[in-house]
Amino acid sequence: MEATERIIELIGVDKEFDGTFAIENLSLYIHKGEFVTLLGPSGCGKSTTLRMIAGFEMPTRGQILLNGKDITAVPPYERPINTVFQRYALFPHLNVYDNIAYGLKLKRFKNTYVKNGKEITKTVKLSKAEIDAKVSRVLKLVDLEEFEKRDVSTLSGGQQQRIAIARAIVNEPEILLLDEPLGALDLKMRKDMQLELKAMHDKLGITFIYVTHDQEEALTMSDMIVVMKDGKVQQVGTPIDIYNEPKNAFVADFIGESNIFSGTIVGDRKVRFINRVFDCVDDFPVNDKVDVVVRPEDVVICDAGQGDVDGKIVSSVFKGVHYEMTFVVGKTEIVIQDTVERKVGDECGIKIAPDSIHIMAKEIEANRYVGYITKKNTVCFADGEFECDVTQLYPNSHLDEEGYLITEDGEKIDLTDVDVNVEVGLKDIEIIDNDEDGQACGNIIQIVYKGDHYQVI
Repeated sequence: MEATERIIELIGVDKEFDGTFAIENLSLYIHKGEFVTLLGPSGCGKSTTLRMIAGFEMPTRGQILLNGKDITAVPPYERPINTVFQRYALFPHLNVYDNIAYGLKLKRFKNTYVKNGKEITKTVKLSKAEIDAKVSRVLKLVDLEEFEKRDVSTLSGGQQQRIAIARAIVNEPEILLLDEPLGALDLKMRKDMQLELKAMHDKLGITFIYVTHDQEEALTMSDMIVVMKDGKVQQVGTPIDIYNEPKNAFVADFIGESNIFSGTIVGDRKVRFINRVFDCVDDFPVNDKVDVVVRPEDVVICDAGQGDVDGKIVSSVFKGVHYEMTFVVGKTEIVIQDTVERKVGDECGIKIAPDSIHIMAKEIEANRYVGYITKKNTVCFADGEFECDVTQLYPNSHLDEEGYLITEDGEKIDLTDVDVNVEVGLKDIEIIDNDEDGQACGNIIQIVYKGDHYQVI
């Protein structure tokens, strides 16, 4: 699309709170009329992004453009943007009509006319007839006609949410921001409101920017999804692209159910995982270590000896429209969704079609840090101090009795405070519960199950 169709652009945006980045180097654009969802776990920065677009937060660095004009420093009330929050923030002392009309009654417009040859500009407000017409139109849009005189406290949660949306759209904003607006509703009402919001967007034709951590909401309503993690965009795409072509293990794990395995490319469009070689459609260099994603609904169960690999069903749960079964090959678990159940203990086979195998480059093959050597010939990195073999720094070197490194040529080197690059294998770290017994402490921020082990960050 042309740049002129972009209604919102964020360029190199950072947002820092007390030295910690909530948003880091965020660049994103949104087209006019799109329904865009910012999707990610709690604390990923999606609500902070929304608040910066609304003007409630100022970026630490970067620019925010509206229709090509810089609005970074423009206050919220001067932006053609309205926000609907998770808590509806309706005025309890006002009825439905007055809640919706509240913003319209405060609005002022400059009216210019000519009198006696002079141009006169006056600030005017909307007439009662104009306000009535606008309120009636949005009440019809949210399917709450004849509710004007109702007390908002007598409405259901879904009706209150529709009133909050009506109050936002009655001001005819160019952009409507929705910050987890369905979070307080029960499951059935939330599903109904998803469809209503999508229909409302189609009628209005304005830009919706929606924040949620609910993957189903994002897939149901969005034209485009922006998946976020730790203040950074992981992937932008249509719901179909995000689901079928995730860019990394985080996206694959976060969007829908996934089987994620560690694999190796062994030939032209051939990948080895679960101790078997499968044909695939993605082209990667031979010997590349990769992540392999297979959706549960794409695994086909067959009789033993008739598929790509044999194994055993170890669990089966009925989920309403399908059975969710766990199939074990060696030590590796594979989740399968099928309308036909195989019983626990059944020996059977599975087939996976080449176009059902999605290959992704591994994000992390090892932990890499910059550290330094101490006087004790230990290494400090990641806020911890660890034993190490400093003779790796010089081939055929050794340590003398005083702890100095002696090179192959006999040179004596004091390594104290020398900066080094440190690499630690993914399988070489032990996680323990008691932080007092560890060499470094931290918080788990992501866990991805990879069939026979967990990848923990």
